[in-house]
Amino acid sequence: MQNLLDPAILFFVFGLLAGFLRSNLEIPPQIARFLSLYLLMALGLKGGFALRASGLTPDVLASLAIAVLLALVVPALGYLLLRRFLDGFDAAALAATYGSVSAVTFITAVQFLEQHQVPYGGHLAAAMALMESPAIVMAVVLANWTRRRRSDGGGPRPAFSVSKVLHESFTDGAQLLLLGAMVVGVLTGEAGERAMQPFSGDLFKGMLSFFLLDMGLLAARNMGELRGKSFGLVAYALLAPPLHAALALACSGAIGLSLGDTTLLMVLAASASYIAVPAVIRQAIPEANPSIYFGLSLGLTFPFNILVGIPLYHAVAARVVGG
Repeated sequence: MQNLLDPAILFFVFGLLAGFLRSNLEIPPQIARFLSLYLLMALGLKGGFALRASGLTPDVLASLAIAVLLALVVPALGYLLLRRFLDGFDAAALAATYGSVSAVTFITAVQFLEQHQVPYGGHLAAAMALMESPAIVMAVVLANWTRRRRSDGGGPRPAFSVSKVLHESFTDGAQLLLLGAMVVGVLTGEAGERAMQPFSGDLFKGMLSFFLLDMGLLAARNMGELRGKSFGLVAYALLAPPLHAALALACSGAIGLSLGDTTLLMVLAASASYIAVPAVIRQAIPEANPSIYFGLSLGLTFPFNILVGIPLYHAVAARVVGG
């Protein structure tokens, strides 16, 4: 309940209500894009400053290894389950969506930890960047395999280049900005943190609130995509995130991560992409139905994680890890 009284979360709820009421309130796309880039830049700086203070320790490397492992295991398990009631293309697209990560969910979780004065490692921002691409590549490979199986010999299909997907993923502007800001934070350290405090510190909460207002509007207006979807898909959108978070909790416990790092890894594993992955999947797997992977991730999973998931994952981690 305390999480719902956070101004940023309340603005998200307000955006949901305004969207449900079909208000003409909207954030211009250019402003929304700027807010997204600002949040990623500020997050990258914060991560870089923290990483400079902690150094590249064995715990940091272990956290990054666990993040990559989760980015491979989650979409693989998702595909095996979804293939039971979806065709190969939709199963691959949805598994990739839930195997990748949501930067906005992660940023909201970081704000939640800072509000509750829970320390966390700045390297988790790098973990987020590493977790975005494996699920996309896996989905493309599975889709190509499905196409080969269904080929009727009517002519060769143009192959989708995995190397092209990797290049687009790692050179995406948002990803580069996040990683570049981390590098700036690492290089400048405490002096840079003091200089950038008004930008990456004082403004952060207000900018996040503004952006979550826009996300609430967008989520409400995309819930119409869920109309007619099967109960199984709706259940997956709500049950898969806690299950993925539980998997991250088990992995974090195995290497003894701190409460903050465990919470953020749980949030990353539980989140679903609604920006980067749908944009790639729409081109790479045109046979998949966008209303399934986009509607479920933005219409159900994103609001669930923002309103319920983040405080739930933190509470469970605190009980298991302590702190």
